[in-house]
Amino acid sequence: MIVTYPFSAVVGLADLKLALVLNAVSPRVGGVLVRGEKGTAKSTIVRALAAQLPPVDVVAGCRFACDPAAPGDECPDGPHEPGEQWLRRPASLVELPVGASEDRLAGSLDVERALTEGVKAFEPGLLAAAHRGVLYVDEVNLLHDHLVDLLLDAAALGICYVERESVSVRHAARFLLVGTMNPEEGELRPQLLDRFGLTVEVKASRDPGERAEVVRRRLAFDADPGAFAARWTAEESALADRIARARARVPEVRLPDARLTQIATVCAAFEVDGLRADLVTANAAIAHAAWQGRDVVTTEDVRAAARLSLPHRRRRDPFDAPGLDESLLEDLLARTGEDERPDGPDDPGGADRPGDPGDSDDPDGAGGPGDPAASGPDRPDGGSGDAGPGDREGSPAGSRPQEAAGSRRDDPADSTMERQGGPGQGEPEAPATSAATPGGGQVAVVAEPYRVPLLKVPGLGEGAAGRRSRARTSRGRATGSRPPAGRVRDLHLPATMLAAAPYQKERGRTGPGLLLREGDLREVVREGREGNLVLFVVDASGSMAARKRMTAVKTAVLSLLLDAYQRRDKIGLVTFRGATAELALPPTSSVEAGAARLRALPTGGRTPLAAGLARAAEVLRVERLRDPARRPLLVVVTDGRATSGGDVDRAAALLGGTASVVVDCESGPVRLGLAVKLALRLRAPVISLDSLSDLGSVVRDYRKAV
Repeated sequence: MIVTYPFSAVVGLADLKLALVLNAVSPRVGGVLVRGEKGTAKSTIVRALAAQLPPVDVVAGCRFACDPAAPGDECPDGPHEPGEQWLRRPASLVELPVGASEDRLAGSLDVERALTEGVKAFEPGLLAAAHRGVLYVDEVNLLHDHLVDLLLDAAALGICYVERESVSVRHAARFLLVGTMNPEEGELRPQLLDRFGLTVEVKASRDPGERAEVVRRRLAFDADPGAFAARWTAEESALADRIARARARVPEVRLPDARLTQIATVCAAFEVDGLRADLVTANAAIAHAAWQGRDVVTTEDVRAAARLSLPHRRRRDPFDAPGLDESLLEDLLARTGEDERPDGPDDPGGADRPGDPGDSDDPDGAGGPGDPAASGPDRPDGGSGDAGPGDREGSPAGSRPQEAAGSRRDDPADSTMERQGGPGQGEPEAPATSAATPGGGQVAVVAEPYRVPLLKVPGLGEGAAGRRSRARTSRGRATGSRPPAGRVRDLHLPATMLAAAPYQKERGRTGPGLLLREGDLREVVREGREGNLVLFVVDASGSMAARKRMTAVKTAVLSLLLDAYQRRDKIGLVTFRGATAELALPPTSSVEAGAARLRALPTGGRTPLAAGLARAAEVLRVERLRDPARRPLLVVVTDGRATSGGDVDRAAALLGGTASVVVDCESGPVRLGLAVKLALRLRAPVISLDSLSDLGSVVRDYRKAV
């Protein structure tokens, strides 16, 4: 029997505990997105919570976990008659792997049986297995967007729809959705972030005493899991009972108009898009009141809910970090809560911090063996790789969503990217001021990014779904049919009928209907778009800084980074200056990391162009071994000068066959055309930095060149 690390024994992570508990109390809150660095016990605490959920009664033999007291009318295994046998089992914990397919998530129809036998055979997916339990998605930011859309739709509606070839199946899918992600590996789109009810930012504690307690408890658990769990039995039982009581109290909690107006005022003041934030905050405040034993929502409940529901809804572009201005929140609550009176003696622990997941009798917030103020493993059970504590519950550097607090950043590079033009005509509009670095270089400022033309890899690929180059994908327009290599996933009905039609007479057909054989089946061949690996090779030498062009260069690359984010690409950054080339950013899906490295990029020194090209060739060689299906696009940003670093012709030969684009940064009345010569070596089109923002002409020139 696998023993789960106790929820009550997790050190710190107060906000994460609270967010999970609120969703356990009321699934209407809409799930939790946990953002944090690796090794912060994200997986551990999610698995621990599932063990504390109340058990569920299910109809015996039902694959969709129907409640015998209220079975679903449209259950594919139904209808269920009153009085059918039932059983009680623990709430399920279902984990969605990153590589899961749409069929595995939503379920699939056996198309072969449907066509040949005329039966509607449905194989349930993970959404059905998670019904009335927990669906845990680790690394949710690495899932394909259409899968994230599908599971968020199911979580919002409580129903999963599966439709294939005119056959439709629907079943209940109500679950507690928890997603975890490491922002270093890439962000979720703001539209998908908004679909998660609450978000929590977690970081490892910097308190030596707390870190030591984490290790102490983890070592004790690894040495004897059963004995360690037994020490926390009383706290775990009290937590489970409290969750059950709070669930029962939710329908009785009243949301006064004054508090509803307070919620609307807060959401409007923070300028969140749409009304989902208001709904989530209201549901979370109701759940918090029930958790605290209150029958009426108070300002404290609104405060706790807003801190968890608003930070991730304030992003305006991919380079914005989620955050919340705590001082503004407190000011809004003070101005809208002046007429509030205490709602009764049920409000426990008035001195507790609003985000605390419990009060004096809260088993998961305090108490238990060891240090009563700390709780948490240094790595998750089951060896998922998450390790480390959360911060102290009162620590400002703890797992609080307002870690990146503050209104939108003042850097013009972080504003909304809506402007069509850019610093493409002559020198950039922003002054090319710079600061010295310890290494002796200068750091140029970055202006506001602008829209750039679509740069594509020629030919037809088969990489991961994206929005850049043509590719054969599982989603897109149908371009043909083919015999299936295995089980039919996407039936091409007309092609199947055409394949079977010539053999009807010899198969003995005498009446209506088509006689099919397995060899007649055809599946759809689709063409869509793929994401590529866009590797930027940026000249950061003194020749760039001398002409004060580095601001324009950085702005252009930042604009291309934004374009890569929107088209679901992986990105990498190689820079060269002085005597060597450096891999400033290994290939990643995190555009934020690329933007940060670009802003801090120093300039100065000689121009080792050959070293930069050779370093790019080595990076692409390694990436081809890791992900052979993802095609690369090399973007070289340089004026073409080479004053050190070896033979440029030999280095360019290493990149033979790689789709490339050269962005010519040369300026001034007299131009040497060195970037054009480099483009000829690479067999790549040339784009002038001054014309990069001219969408129409650049796209036409690029298509002609390709």
